[in-house]
Amino acid sequence: MSNRPMRRRGRRPMRSPRVCQFCADKTVKLDYKNTEQLKRFITENGKIRPRRQTGTCAKHQRAVALAVKRARHIALLPFSGEVLH
Repeated sequence: MSNRPMRRRGRRPMRSPRVCQFCADKTVKLDYKNTEQLKRFITENGKIRPRRQTGTCAKHQRAVALAVKRARHIALLPFSGEVLH
């Protein structure tokens, strides 16, 4: 037996659960025309951020994904990351 104390591996500090901003504040509406709001839900590469990063509930995450896809379809948001020009 060695005198060194045992180390625990793989333990992460507990985080407090996030509250969905759309459930918490009923006045905030999700709209595909509001690109400034939708940019918070998109990574630099243009991917839709997952629920565990954004903190939205499943119902509103589906609405976010639909709004982002609609905004992309009518060219309000790019499909990929930043355009290099």
